[in-house]
Amino acid sequence: MAAAGADFDHPIFSESLRLIRDLPGTAAALAALSTLQQDVLLRLIHSSGDPELAGHLRFGPGACEAALVALAAGVPILTDTAMAAAAVAPMAGRTFANQVRSVLEWAPERAPVGSTRTAVGMAAAMAVLRPGVVLIGSAPTALEVLLELVAAKTVPVPALVIGMPVGFVGVAQSKRHLAESGLVHIRLEGSKGGAGLVAAACNALLRSAWLQAASAPPPLIS
Repeated sequence: MAAAGADFDHPIFSESLRLIRDLPGTAAALAALSTLQQDVLLRLIHSSGDPELAGHLRFGPGACEAALVALAAGVPILTDTAMAAAAVAPMAGRTFANQVRSVLEWAPERAPVGSTRTAVGMAAAMAVLRPGVVLIGSAPTALEVLLELVAAKTVPVPALVIGMPVGFVGVAQSKRHLAESGLVHIRLEGSKGGAGLVAAACNALLRSAWLQAASAPPPLIS
């Protein structure tokens, strides 16, 4: 485990968050969120430069709290792209040493007819890795496969799904299915999303979990 004094907040990062908080529309959106939810939104805006994300971000009940418990327990994190995995791995390494993997490690070299590499990789990865947190930033097909596997009770239910696939084909539908699935999740409505954003959300939760653990009182010794 990394040192409790790990430096998360570079002065430039802190100043960026201050400026984001002062934006009129963002300030109003933040006021309606819990502290943990605010951390996620601020990180998303900081990573994207897009304050309009505030109007698209949705949290399932207890999503942030469930994420903190799971991440602090060191659960594996599964992403749909190598880019998202690369963006999360440094923060995971500085905090709880969670294993961070991409479904592409299990994907075939070529997409099967009628499917995608990420969809096939998701099915294979879920059977082997049994991740606690799943990040979908690019592939709605991978999100659909995940939802089908969980609904069929053939894989363990992740503690959290962050669903932020980007684009226009199948994206809105997959996000609607996530919203209706009953899974604990965080999502971005509409066409917005991407590997950078889903990684930013996960990194915000890892940071919050680590700071919470570092500030917890030591256990009593009887």
